[in-house]
Amino acid sequence: MTKAFDARARRGSESAWTRIALILVALLFLTVFLLLPLASVFAQAFEKGWKTYLDSIRDPEALSAIRLTLIASATAVASNLVFGLAAAWAITRFSFRGKNFLITLIDLPLAVSPVISGLIFVLLFGLHGWMGPWLNERNIRIVFAVPGVILATMFVTFPFIARELISFMQTQGQDEEEAARVLGAGGWTIFWRVTLPNIRWSLLYGVILCSARAMGEFGAVSVVSGHIRGETNTLPLHVEILYNEYNFTAAFAAASLLSVVAIVTLAAKKLIEWKTERRGEQV
Repeated sequence: MTKAFDARARRGSESAWTRIALILVALLFLTVFLLLPLASVFAQAFEKGWKTYLDSIRDPEALSAIRLTLIASATAVASNLVFGLAAAWAITRFSFRGKNFLITLIDLPLAVSPVISGLIFVLLFGLHGWMGPWLNERNIRIVFAVPGVILATMFVTFPFIARELISFMQTQGQDEEEAARVLGAGGWTIFWRVTLPNIRWSLLYGVILCSARAMGEFGAVSVVSGHIRGETNTLPLHVEILYNEYNFTAAFAAASLLSVVAIVTLAAKKLIEWKTERRGEQV
């Protein structure tokens, strides 16, 4: 009896030390690769004081980059919200030919490099692309213009809302919707009164991820933007240009805005996860 108790005690002690060691390794990793770089961004941004920081943010080119980033992100989120709801509803509630192909297409931007995504738009809408001559005759500019930036942002972000909703709605099932249908509710009534309230937290989670990805997009936007100052530069491209010009204070000031977005996104993500877990416990 005593030997068995001692063996259990040793195993408990070993597991406690293992747990402590793993926690320390994780904390060390987070400190070195996350917290220190994040702290250095804000330290560099405020190195020359608040006035220099605010002047860097108020610079016309910085304001233009912020404005274009918000426009592209808002457009991408709005369009992907509609697409994500429609795709998730169709995939999880109906059987049709090509369903697996549609799911594969939704995952395509996650498998393709963002740079390749940008090149696709250049091949399609560039001056020497497939539709380039037709667009040029009508004086329509997509590549090296704002529409190209918006399209590239939409392309790289459209899986986020759809994949989040598809996974959640498949797990949730259709019991409540079928019960509403038996009681005589129509399709739109079921969607607004049953489906949407049930998926609202998952939908918001996808919107948050999509927004963060859209604001931080660099590769695809870099290819289609042309890096035109004050016109087609988003905030990440603005950071790159300033850094390459050795204007480190202004570069880190702009980067600090993206860091704030990342922190807010992480906080919102944890809040949504907590709300979802709490709702699951109540149910």
